[in-house]
Amino acid sequence: MENYLRVGVISTTHGIKGEVKVFPTTDDPNRFKELKQIYLDTGKEYLTLEIEGVKFFKQMVILKFKGIDNINDIEKYRNRDLLITRENAVKLEKDEFFICDLIDSEVFSDEGVKLGVLTEILTTAANDVYVVKTLEGKELLLPSIKECILDVDVESKKIIVHVMNGLL
Repeated sequence: MENYLRVGVISTTHGIKGEVKVFPTTDDPNRFKELKQIYLDTGKEYLTLEIEGVKFFKQMVILKFKGIDNINDIEKYRNRDLLITRENAVKLEKDEFFICDLIDSEVFSDEGVKLGVLTEILTTAANDVYVVKTLEGKELLLPSIKECILDVDVESKKIIVHVMNGLL
Protein backbone atom coordinates (compact mmCIF):
# COMPACT_ATOMS: atom_id res chain seq x y z
CA MET A 1 0.00 0.00 0.00
CA GLU A 2 1.12 3.50 -0.75
CA ASN A 3 2.00 5.76 2.19
CA TYR A 4 0.96 8.89 0.31
CA LEU A 5 -2.41 9.59 -1.28
CA ARG A 6 -2.99 12.13 -4.04
CA VAL A 7 -5.57 14.78 -3.17
CA GLY A 8 -4.99 17.17 -6.05
CA VAL A 9 -2.94 18.27 -9.05
CA ILE A 10 -1.60 21.79 -9.56
CA SER A 11 -3.12 22.92 -12.85
CA THR A 12 -1.88 26.51 -13.10
CA THR A 13 -0.92 29.59 -11.15
CA HIS A 14 -3.49 32.08 -9.87
CA GLY A 15 -2.34 35.67 -9.87
CA ILE A 16 1.25 36.73 -9.23
CA LYS A 17 1.53 36.19 -5.47
CA GLY A 18 2.23 32.47 -5.48
CA GLU A 19 -1.29 31.05 -5.40
CA VAL A 20 -2.13 27.95 -7.47
CA LYS A 21 -5.27 26.45 -8.93
CA VAL A 22 -5.58 22.81 -7.94
CA PHE A 23 -7.77 20.18 -9.56
CA PRO A 24 -8.99 18.14 -6.56
CA THR A 25 -8.75 14.35 -6.84
CA THR A 26 -10.47 13.81 -3.51
CA ASP A 27 -14.19 13.16 -3.11
CA ASP A 28 -14.55 16.20 -0.83
CA PRO A 29 -12.61 19.32 -1.88
CA ASN A 30 -13.70 21.03 1.35
CA ARG A 31 -11.18 18.87 3.18
CA PHE A 32 -8.46 21.26 1.97
CA LYS A 33 -9.75 23.70 4.63
CA GLU A 34 -8.76 21.18 7.32
CA LEU A 35 -5.29 20.41 5.98
CA LYS A 36 -2.35 22.20 7.59
CA GLN A 37 0.36 20.80 5.35
CA ILE A 38 0.64 18.96 2.09
CA TYR A 39 3.40 17.26 0.12
CA LEU A 40 4.35 18.39 -3.36
CA ASP A 41 5.74 15.67 -5.63
CA THR A 42 8.45 17.50 -7.59
CA GLY A 43 9.37 14.38 -9.54
CA LYS A 44 12.59 14.02 -7.54
CA GLU A 45 11.42 14.48 -3.95
CA TYR A 46 8.45 15.39 -1.80
CA LEU A 47 8.46 18.99 -0.58
CA THR A 48 6.50 19.72 2.58
CA LEU A 49 4.34 22.82 2.12
CA GLU A 50 2.31 24.58 4.78
CA ILE A 51 -1.12 25.70 3.61
CA GLU A 52 -1.73 29.36 4.35
CA GLY A 53 -4.98 29.95 2.49
CA VAL A 54 -7.78 28.04 0.76
CA LYS A 55 -10.38 29.42 -1.66
CA PHE A 56 -12.72 27.82 -4.14
CA PHE A 57 -13.43 28.78 -7.75
CA LYS A 58 -15.78 26.65 -9.85
CA GLN A 59 -14.45 23.05 -9.60
CA MET A 60 -10.98 24.21 -8.57
CA VAL A 61 -9.32 24.83 -5.21
CA ILE A 62 -7.03 27.84 -4.94
CA LEU A 63 -4.19 27.29 -2.49
CA LYS A 64 -1.65 29.66 -1.01
CA PHE A 65 1.45 28.15 0.59
CA LYS A 66 3.45 29.79 3.36
CA GLY A 67 6.76 31.18 2.09
CA ILE A 68 5.79 31.07 -1.58
CA ASP A 69 4.88 34.64 -2.44
CA ASN A 70 5.87 34.89 -6.08
CA ILE A 71 4.50 33.31 -9.25
CA ASN A 72 8.05 32.33 -10.27
CA ASP A 73 8.49 30.21 -7.13
CA ILE A 74 5.52 27.96 -7.89
CA GLU A 75 5.05 28.07 -11.68
CA LYS A 76 7.58 25.27 -12.26
CA TYR A 77 5.31 22.86 -10.36
CA ARG A 78 2.41 22.87 -12.85
CA ASN A 79 0.86 19.43 -13.34
CA ARG A 80 2.52 18.11 -10.17
CA ASP A 81 0.67 16.02 -7.60
CA LEU A 82 -0.25 17.21 -4.13
CA LEU A 83 -0.20 14.41 -1.57
CA ILE A 84 -1.11 13.71 2.03
CA THR A 85 0.06 10.94 4.31
CA ARG A 86 -2.26 8.01 4.90
CA GLU A 87 -2.56 9.15 8.54
CA ASN A 88 -4.07 12.46 7.37
CA ALA A 89 -6.53 10.79 5.01
CA VAL A 90 -10.24 10.73 5.72
CA LYS A 91 -11.34 7.82 7.85
CA LEU A 92 -13.08 5.21 5.77
CA GLU A 93 -16.34 3.55 6.68
CA LYS A 94 -16.85 -0.21 6.53
CA ASP A 95 -16.58 -1.47 2.94
CA GLU A 96 -14.96 1.76 1.73
CA PHE A 97 -11.52 1.74 0.13
CA PHE A 98 -9.05 4.13 -1.44
CA ILE A 99 -8.99 3.66 -5.21
CA CYS A 100 -5.20 3.42 -5.27
CA ASP A 101 -5.41 0.40 -2.94
CA LEU A 102 -7.75 -1.44 -5.31
CA ILE A 103 -6.02 -0.80 -8.65
CA ASP A 104 -4.08 -3.84 -9.93
CA SER A 105 -6.12 -6.25 -7.79
CA GLU A 106 -6.86 -9.63 -9.32
CA VAL A 107 -10.57 -10.16 -9.91
CA PHE A 108 -12.16 -13.60 -9.54
CA SER A 109 -15.73 -14.76 -10.07
CA ASP A 110 -17.63 -16.32 -7.17
CA GLU A 111 -17.05 -19.62 -9.01
CA GLY A 112 -13.25 -19.23 -8.63
CA VAL A 113 -12.49 -18.24 -12.24
CA LYS A 114 -9.91 -15.50 -12.70
CA LEU A 115 -11.56 -12.75 -14.74
CA GLY A 116 -8.67 -10.30 -14.96
CA VAL A 117 -7.14 -7.28 -13.23
CA LEU A 118 -8.82 -4.12 -11.97
CA THR A 119 -7.34 -1.24 -14.00
CA GLU A 120 -9.64 1.69 -13.26
CA ILE A 121 -12.62 2.80 -11.21
CA LEU A 122 -15.13 5.12 -12.84
CA THR A 123 -17.15 7.40 -10.59
CA THR A 124 -20.76 7.86 -11.65
CA ALA A 125 -23.78 9.47 -10.03
CA ALA A 126 -25.37 6.12 -9.19
CA ASN A 127 -22.34 4.06 -8.12
CA ASP A 128 -18.72 3.43 -8.96
CA VAL A 129 -17.91 1.09 -11.83
CA TYR A 130 -14.94 -1.29 -11.70
CA VAL A 131 -13.09 -1.63 -15.00
CA VAL A 132 -11.50 -5.07 -15.27
CA LYS A 133 -9.07 -5.93 -18.06
CA THR A 134 -9.86 -9.54 -18.87
CA LEU A 135 -7.35 -12.23 -19.74
CA GLU A 136 -8.45 -11.82 -23.37
CA GLY A 137 -7.59 -8.10 -23.27
CA LYS A 138 -11.19 -6.89 -23.23
CA GLU A 139 -12.83 -4.62 -20.65
CA LEU A 140 -15.43 -5.90 -18.22
CA LEU A 141 -17.48 -3.22 -16.43
CA LEU A 142 -18.80 -4.18 -13.00
CA PRO A 143 -21.05 -1.94 -10.91
CA SER A 144 -19.80 -1.42 -7.37
CA ILE A 145 -22.93 -2.75 -5.69
CA LYS A 146 -23.17 -5.41 -2.99
CA GLU A 147 -24.89 -7.85 -5.37
CA CYS A 148 -21.87 -7.72 -7.67
CA ILE A 149 -18.77 -6.96 -5.54
CA LEU A 150 -18.83 -9.73 -2.94
CA ASP A 151 -15.46 -9.47 -1.21
CA VAL A 152 -12.50 -7.12 -1.35
CA ASP A 153 -9.18 -8.11 0.23
CA VAL A 154 -6.93 -5.07 0.00
CA GLU A 155 -3.96 -6.81 1.63
CA SER A 156 -3.80 -9.66 -0.90
CA LYS A 157 -5.17 -7.45 -3.74
CA LYS A 158 -7.96 -9.90 -4.52
CA ILE A 159 -11.59 -9.11 -5.36
CA ILE A 160 -14.39 -11.68 -5.57
CA VAL A 161 -17.33 -10.71 -7.77
CA HIS A 162 -20.63 -12.10 -8.95
CA VAL A 163 -20.98 -11.46 -12.67
CA MET A 164 -24.61 -10.58 -13.16
CA ASN A 165 -26.49 -11.65 -16.28
CA GLY A 166 -25.66 -9.44 -19.26
CA LEU A 167 -22.32 -8.15 -17.97
CA LEU A 168 -20.10 -10.61 -19.84
